Amino acid sequence: MQARWKRLRQGLAGALPLVAPVHVLVLGVIVIPSVFVLWLSVQASSFGQAASFVGFANYLHVLSDAYFWRSLLNTVAVVAVAVHLELLLGLGIALLFASGLPARRLLLVIVLAPYAISEVTAAAMWRFLFDPDVGPVTNALLDLGLPTLDWTFVPSHGLVLVGLLTIWLHLPFTFVILYAARLAIPKDLYDAGRADGASPLQLFRNVTLPLLAPAILIAMLFRYIFAFRLFSEIWLLTQGGPARTTEVVAVYLYLEAFRYNSFGTAAATAWIMVVVSLLLATAYILRLRKGMAADAR
Repeated sequence: MQARWKRLRQGLAGALPLVAPVHVLVLGVIVIPSVFVLWLSVQASSFGQAASFVGFANYLHVLSDAYFWRSLLNTVAVVAVAVHLELLLGLGIALLFASGLPARRLLLVIVLAPYAISEVTAAAMWRFLFDPDVGPVTNALLDLGLPTLDWTFVPSHGLVLVGLLTIWLHLPFTFVILYAARLAIPKDLYDAGRADGASPLQLFRNVTLPLLAPAILIAMLFRYIFAFRLFSEIWLLTQGGPARTTEVVAVYLYLEAFRYNSFGTAAATAWIMVVVSLLLATAYILRLRKGMAADAR
């Protein structure tokens, strides 16, 4: 036993210098800023004002603010619709590619292209395409007699445009995860199913979907967390307008910090976002572990 502990201590002593840079990086980039934001969330702080302890007053202010609840509702609406539509599209495209689609290499480049475009460029492009006066997409919809998106004045139209932009930007991420998981499914399972007389729908329900479930959960977990922090699309398209009706939680945080100079309230909002994201992630991880445990049995 003593010899084992001695070898363990020697191993740790040899490995510590190798992992120390990573620990310092994590400490400086994640831990220390997080602790500082937590400390700031219980302080009243602004430009030219010394921080003073106020306890949970900032959290109570945020949770009693009607603008926060509106921004939270907008966030939930955009995230719920956009993530699920993105998942369905990503799954459909992944299955289409896996079925032996012709010219897959060219189409793969086209599908992945949005992920190579910066959010600023994408937002500027979509602002022009859907411009209410001269936008090519708007004019095409008018020529076809279809309704247009008056996103500069109608809040719901603005959220729809943001949702469409979010889907277009992040669809490649979901597609890559699901496509890789679909390619990992052995072909023997499909051959055996066809030999037993299973239809394509039965193969999808009994083979493809159960085996893709872990990848689907992982894709949804990451997309929910990333989408909950939605900021660039809203800020670059509508800036939360008109009259803060298309504001999301990240924009609310930004305005509290840099327009109203209320750093304590902004920090409290940030930690509320962290807690909600952790709860969401915990729910999905527990569901994933439950599914994996059931498969192991």
